[in-house]
Amino acid sequence: MPLKVLVCDDERHIVRLIQVNLERQGYQVVTAFDGKEGLEKIRSEKPDIVVLDVMMPYMDGFEVLKSIRREPETENLPVIMLTAKAQDKDVFEGYHYGADMYLTKPFNPMELVTFVKRIAQGTEGDSGGKRIEL
Repeated sequence: MPLKVLVCDDERHIVRLIQVNLERQGYQVVTAFDGKEGLEKIRSEKPDIVVLDVMMPYMDGFEVLKSIRREPETENLPVIMLTAKAQDKDVFEGYHYGADMYLTKPFNPMELVTFVKRIAQGTEGDSGGKRIEL
């Protein structure tokens, strides 16, 4: 059974670009277009990996990430942040809240696929979601 990846971004063309590239690699892709819908899909679809934007309506990606890490069922869910927020403080914040990887826009879709593959290989016997404790 293919791994299920949730792609959560309010820019539909970005979601479609990611979806096409991941599906070509054999992943099952579920989509969401805002933070609230993303959390709902995490609960209902139970993805193996989440690709998460930061700047979205209703709930930003950092809030979604914090919610993921607070819930026992999802605290180890691997999360790749994919965002235009590229300042050092943003990257640090993402890792601080528990992002497994942080990729900035504009991005190469194959680089994202490589990140997903790397996390997928690590989740076969281990769960991700390790946080940097301060």
